[in-house]
Amino acid sequence: MKLKTLLLGAVAATAFSPAAFAERGADGQVSIIYWQAPSIMNPFLSGGTKDIEAASLVIEPLARYNSSGEMVPWLVEEVPTVENGGVNAELTQITWKIKPGLKWSDGSDFTSGDVKFTYDYCTHPEGGCAQVTKFEGVTSVETPDDLTVVVNFGSATPFPYGPFVGGESPILQAAQFSECMGAKAPECTEANFNPIGTGPFVVDEFKPNDVITLSANPNYRDPAKPAFAKVLFKGGGDATAAGRAVMETGEFDYAWNLQLAPDVIAQMEAGGKGKAVAGFGPLLERIMLNNTNPSADLGPEERSVIRPHPFLSDPAVYKAMSMAIDRDLLVEIGYGKAGRVSCSWVPAPEAFAINPEGCDTQDIAGANAMLDAAGIVDTDGDGIREKDGTPLKLLYQTSTNAVRQDFQALIKQWWSEIGIESELRNINSSVFFGGDPGSPDTFQKFYADVEMYANTFNGTDPQSYFGNGLCDKAPRPETQWQGENISRFCDEEFDALHAELSATADMAKRIEIGQKLNTIVFEKGGMIPLVHRGRLSAHANSLGGVDLNVWDSELWNAADWFRAE
Repeated sequence: MKLKTLLLGAVAATAFSPAAFAERGADGQVSIIYWQAPSIMNPFLSGGTKDIEAASLVIEPLARYNSSGEMVPWLVEEVPTVENGGVNAELTQITWKIKPGLKWSDGSDFTSGDVKFTYDYCTHPEGGCAQVTKFEGVTSVETPDDLTVVVNFGSATPFPYGPFVGGESPILQAAQFSECMGAKAPECTEANFNPIGTGPFVVDEFKPNDVITLSANPNYRDPAKPAFAKVLFKGGGDATAAGRAVMETGEFDYAWNLQLAPDVIAQMEAGGKGKAVAGFGPLLERIMLNNTNPSADLGPEERSVIRPHPFLSDPAVYKAMSMAIDRDLLVEIGYGKAGRVSCSWVPAPEAFAINPEGCDTQDIAGANAMLDAAGIVDTDGDGIREKDGTPLKLLYQTSTNAVRQDFQALIKQWWSEIGIESELRNINSSVFFGGDPGSPDTFQKFYADVEMYANTFNGTDPQSYFGNGLCDKAPRPETQWQGENISRFCDEEFDALHAELSATADMAKRIEIGQKLNTIVFEKGGMIPLVHRGRLSAHANSLGGVDLNVWDSELWNAADWFRAE
């Protein structure tokens, strides 16, 4: 039984096919609000969902995932498989056939050379690429002709769909980015803010952390799309204001990531202008544990690089911290039916998830007993335990958001009950998730002991996502602080198991390995999982064509949106 036909998100034969529109741009302007404002339009220089999704309006991958989690061809004729001859029998090579006649928004031809360039760009040895795990195991990319891309792997790779698939792995135009390789990548402001693309829209003006204006791409491959001539993409504010702007006042057509309490959403929907849409994918709210030392006493190039952390490296500490948390209460106050208790880094597809015993039960007494047994006690009577003379005082940071600040306050209290003191800090989400290598406040730099946020991945196979836990994927100065191993977690068993996953075709075995990877990260101090979150957004009643996608960019089918009667 071959992996290609067993994947939980099977390859679909054809892409989503909505009703055709009469004329490109006939429906005027669509207004989108993301309360986490995009900071850049190049997802290779930011792991932030806000940036990846904004960019998806402009730059596209060869294939992506539809709202059912099925892989569909996008810029190619079909998704290659062993059955159709696109993947060789040895599983070491995949061949993509680009649709003829595709144009970049500047009118030039889209070719295989652009695809190869994107690989070279992201894997440049002197650069930093937030999505480099997509190219794990790739040895070369060849271009036999302008419409053929051949990706070669160093060993059998049963799931060869990491490179160039999904909104996290789009194609850059070689002509525009040719002078932006390696360490020069963050310096190419014009290209990073205004990428030339194949998507339905082109950037007119990009104001980082504020607003983007876009127009219909005159060279888009379907002459009847997009229906909207303009896009106003507003960033900033908060989730409450974003939800109201769609469902109560009608100022905007689409609001993303409404991280709000259930009763608040219900009140907004009563406004009658719009409705909430939700779905469960792999989105997980978690607390990342810094495996390195973030002390301000260290230099900026040493913070969050030098190992180990003074006390978070002790299993008794991070396990006690997890035991002290009442996840059921967090779900109740933060998400209601749009949340589920989880201790699994990858909570979906469900087959890969784990449910450790006791995860759903708060145990303050047990946490205190664990710390006592480890000899981590309060020696001076100030209420704070010490490990080897170091007080258990930590900086706990997250993005500015009402639900997250509620979580911080509760968790601070619970941790104080086990002798751990927390200093709370919240950072503007546009900065926190922005990926600016010059900023000390990004989640990648992680100048704190713990930090809380949510993350997800494209598609239904978590191989590339699990790769974010590999030792060599940690952000550091030489990668311009790019990389998705935010905790700087490093474990030989994890790395070896991921290599085994990459070479395993049998689906049952892949699931078994995936569960082990999930368990290692939880048991060995990579993170403290909290809540499996549904993706909750809202759209105006007058906006048609919206198809909420929890497996790819939410804006994946913006070309199909239209103004409903």
